[in-house]
Amino acid sequence: MSARTWVRDLSLGARFAVTGGREGWTRTLLTAVGVGLGVGLLLLTTALPSVIGRRHDRDDARRDFSFAAAKAIPRADDTVVAAHVDTSFHHDDVRGRLLQPEGPEAPVPPGVRALPGAGEMVVSPALKKLLDSDDGALLRERLPYRTVGTIGESGLMGPGELAYYAYSGKLAPRVGKDASVGRVDHFGSAGDPQNDDGMPPVLILLILVIFVVLLMPVAVFIAAAVRFGGERRDRRLAALRLVGSDGGMTRRIAAGEALAGAAFGLLFGAGFFLLGRELVGSVDLFGISVYPSYLTPSPLLAVLVALAVPAAAVLVTLFALRGVVIEPLGVVRTAKPARRRLWWRLLLPVAGLAMLYPMIGKGNGDGNFNQYLVIGGVLLLLIGVTALLPWVVESVVGRLDSGGVSWQLAVRRLQLSSGTAARMVNGIAVAVAGAIALQMLFAGVEDDFTKSTGRDPLRAQMEIDVNSASRVDTVGGKVETEFKHTKGVASAVALSAVSYGERRKDPELSADLTVGTCASLREIAVLPSCHDGDVFALPEPAADSGQGPVYSPEDGSADNSVKELLKPGRKVFLNPSFSDSERGAEVAWTVPEGTRTVKRRPDALQNSIYGLLVTPSAAPAKARPVMYGRVYVRLDHSVPDAEEHVRNTAARVDPFADAWTWSSQETSEQYAAVRTGLFIGATCVLALIGASLLVSQLEQLRERKRLLSALVAFGTRRRTLSLSVLWQSAIPIALGLVLASVVGLTLGAVLQKMSQVPVRVYWGSVLSMTGVGAGVVLAVTVLSLPALLRLMRPEGLRTE
Repeated sequence: MSARTWVRDLSLGARFAVTGGREGWTRTLLTAVGVGLGVGLLLLTTALPSVIGRRHDRDDARRDFSFAAAKAIPRADDTVVAAHVDTSFHHDDVRGRLLQPEGPEAPVPPGVRALPGAGEMVVSPALKKLLDSDDGALLRERLPYRTVGTIGESGLMGPGELAYYAYSGKLAPRVGKDASVGRVDHFGSAGDPQNDDGMPPVLILLILVIFVVLLMPVAVFIAAAVRFGGERRDRRLAALRLVGSDGGMTRRIAAGEALAGAAFGLLFGAGFFLLGRELVGSVDLFGISVYPSYLTPSPLLAVLVALAVPAAAVLVTLFALRGVVIEPLGVVRTAKPARRRLWWRLLLPVAGLAMLYPMIGKGNGDGNFNQYLVIGGVLLLLIGVTALLPWVVESVVGRLDSGGVSWQLAVRRLQLSSGTAARMVNGIAVAVAGAIALQMLFAGVEDDFTKSTGRDPLRAQMEIDVNSASRVDTVGGKVETEFKHTKGVASAVALSAVSYGERRKDPELSADLTVGTCASLREIAVLPSCHDGDVFALPEPAADSGQGPVYSPEDGSADNSVKELLKPGRKVFLNPSFSDSERGAEVAWTVPEGTRTVKRRPDALQNSIYGLLVTPSAAPAKARPVMYGRVYVRLDHSVPDAEEHVRNTAARVDPFADAWTWSSQETSEQYAAVRTGLFIGATCVLALIGASLLVSQLEQLRERKRLLSALVAFGTRRRTLSLSVLWQSAIPIALGLVLASVVGLTLGAVLQKMSQVPVRVYWGSVLSMTGVGAGVVLAVTVLSLPALLRLMRPEGLRTE
């Protein structure tokens, strides 16, 4: 058969799609909307690499200096001193920088026209909006500067980012002495390449599975959308046989109709993409916002989508018509169809498991796994859901019988067109199966990316690290008093500390000298009696004591020889010097006689503290300026915004103070980023599922318009028909969710084996995922009720 014949028949079908009157246009419009929703999401997906790259470039362009690789740059006319003063407000990160220009040619950060002057700051548009609102009152107290401008797009990672640059004239003396302050002669350093450890293999596995799981429902919905109105279309095609077309030509004309719908779907998809592109600037998902200009699809991927969707429309249509005999006098479909065969449907998931089996144990460790086998295996397992679900629905509904009128109407409809019902829920079943597998994999590997912080949030909820000269007054002075009298603070414990060793330079043994009042020291150790002037020795806990981690100031490794540094009369040196860092104070001091050895509290405020515990009057005065101060705060949660009041006090006491909330565990940033990406992708896919299901439901109701009107005309209650529509959705989705749970649990177990973690089923995640799927279908059914009631009118019996 020549290509010319194909082109002629396909073009003829395309003309029928747009010239077939209201019936043809309605079907084409529904197909275009369904396909367009999927294409729009696919285009958004192809733009993800651009989004990630643009955000990374923006962050690199404004970077000032790296804590780990700061270089000593001499003062010049083209230098500026920058200080990191990041903070948080209501769980949103606020990027803050203090700047002190050192000459007329001082560099200016991207997006900023001119450096702020004394008492001034430039802010991001989102921060300006927050500060101008009533919700930003507490944050305004923390930023005592006058806003003189806004940061442009080139200096921000997204429109929702909270950021500011402010002037400070006290930064230069801190260069080289404070890790948060550094001198730069330009913005846009590449950072410290030594910190780029690459991504663990198991995270690469997670990303691969996420992309497959999120995109598979999109493909399923596109395939279902091109089959909208299939029964009416087939009846129209019978007229073509009557005027002389053969079976092959009829199928090609039908494929041409689907091709036209898919082509319009591409246009709708481009429109949906452009609309979503404009709306994305006003959306902040999980703390991430992007500019519309970031969403630029990859040209190659966009062309692939433009070619794949019409081709899929033609292939799906031809595949759907393979078992339909279209004759001049009608369509041989009303007869009882042949039962679906199971054997070939089982081959798909079995083949998927066969592809994944060689990858067992290779998703972690050295990461030597074949990405193509993983993608192929996951795809086949999820495609197996779409292949098995029609057979499951047909087998189950064929055995259903007695029940109420609504039940019988629903069951009979499902028995006549179980394939249509299965297609409608295929996408949600695939999404739920993939989500269950991902939840199992995330839960299984979570322990590898989370670690205990050694902190008990029940003992304290916030910690404030005091960095400036005010740390001299941390214990028993102004700093401690300020926090104790802060609104929302139940109690505050202040400690100061400095490391010491047995030599002035490069000591082999190290411990900490911790200064605090008797009440504060009792939060760390069990003290028999305590008065100002006392000194106590707190030995380092054994590695297996269960009292927390053992630390050495250099590398965090265990060092059980520090007992030598606790002996009374021993001469030690506070803040010793090290060859690879700035020179220390090297304050000589002798451990006083009468130093008593004490035991650590079982619930010590900080398990990492060991060495000497010293009351204020016994602390060496020369070492106080080099001590670092810490304040541990217990909050009164009955006071609104207690955390923000504490942060305001910290900023008032010391603009460089670091106030942060305690948690018992911390999560890897890479793992958290992948998890956030999954949540954002899942949100988009769920929105697509809901919208596509609604379009599919409306199409099904439109197909049954005359039948519904006839039933109402014969006296059937509208409530009965509404319930029948609900049953028609509930039965297939229940079967689909059961099948999705089985496949999802199987895939999740395989992925856990690949990641070398114990196979465990997290039933809470399984139930939550199935509940979300059921909730989406229920919401779609409720939203379709107005259209159903409108169709159940006697006027629907009119015909031409």
